[in-house]
Amino acid sequence: MTAPSAPSSSPLGKPSVYSAQYDPSLLFSIPRQYKRDELGLNGTLPFFGMDIWNAYELSWLNMRGKPQVAIARFMVPADSPCIIESKSLKLYLNSFNQTKLGGTEALLELLQIDLSTGFGAPVQITLTAPDTFATVNMSELNGLSLDRLDIEVEEYLPDANLLTANHDEAPIEEQLVSHLLKSNCLVTGQPDWASVQIHYVGAPIDHEGLLRYIIGFREHHEFHEQCVERIFIDILRQCKPQKLAVYARYTRRGGLDINPWRSNFSTGKPPSNARSARQ
Repeated sequence: MTAPSAPSSSPLGKPSVYSAQYDPSLLFSIPRQYKRDELGLNGTLPFFGMDIWNAYELSWLNMRGKPQVAIARFMVPADSPCIIESKSLKLYLNSFNQTKLGGTEALLELLQIDLSTGFGAPVQITLTAPDTFATVNMSELNGLSLDRLDIEVEEYLPDANLLTANHDEAPIEEQLVSHLLKSNCLVTGQPDWASVQIHYVGAPIDHEGLLRYIIGFREHHEFHEQCVERIFIDILRQCKPQKLAVYARYTRRGGLDINPWRSNFSTGKPPSNARSARQ
């Protein structure tokens, strides 16, 4: 029997009725531990981090019935017990469309309660109103492009054995970027596109092997957060860097983009939430 919180029980891949009245029951939580068990992650996590969600299709009514709009940012701690399946979050946000609220504070209060309950941990929420839309920045991930390499690729599933580092050389600090990360939804198989940044301190990592590994996600099926954790763990185990951070900016679907970041840098601060060109 399928567990109620299993991905196959979610709204993904099923016809949906879009409620236009506030309905927090639409949120569908999935325990992170399902996939962490596959990676052998039990007990203390070898990373900290955030999942940064941006919601561009958020609207509600003021008390006089006039539509209001905003861009929302949700900062979800990586140690929260659950993720929220993205289609269910889209349905939930759309349930505000014909809901009258007494201002942005009333909206924030509902979002804070519902999302913190769904993720199982406090969520930081920021709303950007139309009069400050111009402050939303765009930029690209910093780092040396792996995509410059002219390589031959034959395998399109992630293979951690492609990851190597030269421990005979002195440790370095390096930021590497690829725009060729593509994975597929765990339930529907729809493609998910992303740019990824790997920042590490340690023995020099072989760039060609790393690029082949990233491209290897092309036929892999996992949610965004799970892919980034797999990348982090595979690099950590295979290359043994002293410090490591992995950050992916996924393209928008249904008005939502999800940008997972995992790090073990002791002074690591959350990365910039600036949109990339593809977002």
